[in-house]
Amino acid sequence: MDLRDTREEAAWRQEVRAFIDRELPQRFKDAPLEDESAAALWNDPDMQTWRRKLVERGWIAPSWPKEYGGAALSLMQQFIMGEEMAEARAPSVGGAGISMVGPTLIVHGTEEQKKYFLPKILSGETLFCQGFSEPEAGSDLAALRTRAVRDGDDFVINGQKIWTSVAHHANWMFVLARTDPDVPKHKGISYFLLEMKTPGIDVRELPDITGDVLFNEVFFDNVRVPAKNLVGEENRGWYIAATTLDFERASAIGAIVQLRQQVERLIRLAKEGSDQSPIRRNPSLRQELADRMIEVEVTRMMAYQVVSMLGRGLIPNYQASMLKTFATETVQRVSRTGMSVLGLNGGLYGSGAPEKGVIPRSYLGSLGMTIAAGTSEIQRNIIAQRGLGLPRQ
Repeated sequence: MDLRDTREEAAWRQEVRAFIDRELPQRFKDAPLEDESAAALWNDPDMQTWRRKLVERGWIAPSWPKEYGGAALSLMQQFIMGEEMAEARAPSVGGAGISMVGPTLIVHGTEEQKKYFLPKILSGETLFCQGFSEPEAGSDLAALRTRAVRDGDDFVINGQKIWTSVAHHANWMFVLARTDPDVPKHKGISYFLLEMKTPGIDVRELPDITGDVLFNEVFFDNVRVPAKNLVGEENRGWYIAATTLDFERASAIGAIVQLRQQVERLIRLAKEGSDQSPIRRNPSLRQELADRMIEVEVTRMMAYQVVSMLGRGLIPNYQASMLKTFATETVQRVSRTGMSVLGLNGGLYGSGAPEKGVIPRSYLGSLGMTIAAGTSEIQRNIIAQRGLGLPRQ
């Protein structure tokens, strides 16, 4: 794997950098908003301006075909763009509609669905949330119990979803529901697009350990969804969902760049205060910070390996699990180091705290990183069985 850009890749990187420098609103350059999610900023005027600039070039949907308003960029072009956007701390504006629903509709949707939803996703008029997980169907998603029963031109949905990110902001949901309970569990699931203002939907916020609200419970009580909003064939939703999840599992290069920036910030904080700096009070902190930076760099190399494999037409299987496991555990180690840098100030939280409380917030938020999107235990099983060839117990 050659880590150097080719001549074409270097030119593309410069084009992306020039665009960001010219078009990114000054507000984001001066003070990146770390305390607000992209969903919370969805209708912010600066965010709308930034979205329009990306839409004009098709860059808001870099992987989509040009006929649907995308840019049809190569995998490496997308990777470089993601890396440069993260370096500039440019806010993400696409959401699940761009990264998951849109690509799924391009593959499986009807022409009517594509014509209706894709332009609204690009413009930002539609914000999607993901209705997959349930109280007893998380890692074993195929065990879901939410039911959808055909009634004339509609399906009637009853059940519950949980850990539904940004459901309190979203106006649409892509949701899995069981349409045939009498067949093996993977074969009786269907995939629907559901408008959140439909009668019978109850969204209840679930504050996390930081006190913020990202997740929600969503309850369905005789919710009617038009049959035309069924994506693909009835009872084939599991396989369509697999397409969606394949798009979700893109390279984590943006998050890795942000993690490196976090370590750089910790190094700066550790040096502040001259003779009373944290590093002088705690000499071992110097080695700890060096370890964190090395780990971040290892994570970046693992991300490069995954994108390199994809670029050569290979499927990163256990390699993707290695990246996910090492990256999320590195996030937790970086967060713990951040608390060591702050010392007693690590107990302060809120706008008056050092760094506006971002470090303790990151520490608390990191606790769930090794659970979300597949626990470290599941990832290690994949690595053991598919990477090392170890037997199942």
